[in-house]
Amino acid sequence: QVQLVESGGGLVQAGGSLRLSCAASGSIFSINVMGWYRQAPGKQRELVALITSSGSTNYADSLKGRFTISRDNAKNTVYLQMNSLTPEDTAVYYCTADVELVGGPPGRYDYWGQGTQVTVSS
Repeated sequence: QVQLVESGGGLVQAGGSLRLSCAASGSIFSINVMGWYRQAPGKQRELVALITSSGSTNYADSLKGRFTISRDNAKNTVYLQMNSLTPEDTAVYYCTADVELVGGPPGRYDYWGQGTQVTVSS
């Protein structure tokens, strides 16, 4: 019904930058919240940042100032600009969206992408 496809991950040196993108497609009537989570090896998945359709944002405290989330509502796409990367940012980054479906059952449903690997070398 809904697919989220992430792109932009890769290998970068410490201090570098990456920009992740996530495009949602399918039977989408509206999307309220889109965002990013990450999961490092041996650790639990954690919040990176969220953004509402009106542009309100929420960041993990430890990432404020280095990461910026943005969104293009017309394209159902969310972005994550990551600056001053450190090896501790190495993780699989997952996109999520809170979707109301076209002709679907009432309510909103959470969808997740497959994840994109970000590796930061020291």
